[in-house]
Amino acid sequence: KSVAKIQTSTMAFKQMEQVSQFLKACERYGIAAADLFQTVDLWEGKDMATVQRTLMNLGGLAVTKDDGCFRGDPNWFPKKSMENRRAFSQDKLKEGQSVIGLQMGTNKGASQSGMTGYGMPRQIL
Repeated sequence: KSVAKIQTSTMAFKQMEQVSQFLKACERYGIAAADLFQTVDLWEGKDMATVQRTLMNLGGLAVTKDDGCFRGDPNWFPKKSMENRRAFSQDKLKEGQSVIGLQMGTNKGASQSGMTGYGMPRQIL
C-alpha cells in the first residue's frame, strides 16, 4: 500500500522516479491505467488537468473502499458507484413487458388531419 522508499534527493531523475513509484502504487490500489497521468505531465506541468483527474479518482476510490487509507473530509471526492444487483422474478419481468414507457413517446392525441399531403406545395400567404 505504501511506496517502497521516499527519495529525498534534489536530483531530477530521483524525483521523477518517486512520481513513477506513486503512479505504480495508484495502479496497485485500483486506479485504471487509463486514469493515470504520465510523469512528464506533472514534472513539466504540461497537462495538470490529467494530474487533477488522477488525484480525484484516487480520492474517490479511497473514500469508496473505506479501508482507512483516506484521512480527511470524504465530501471532497465523489464516491465510486458500487454494484447493485437486482433479482426479479419471471412474473415481474413479464409484467414489465406490457408497459409502454414514455421513452417511446406519445402523440397526446395529435393527428395529421388538415396537413398538406406529400408532394403538394404549401400555401404561403
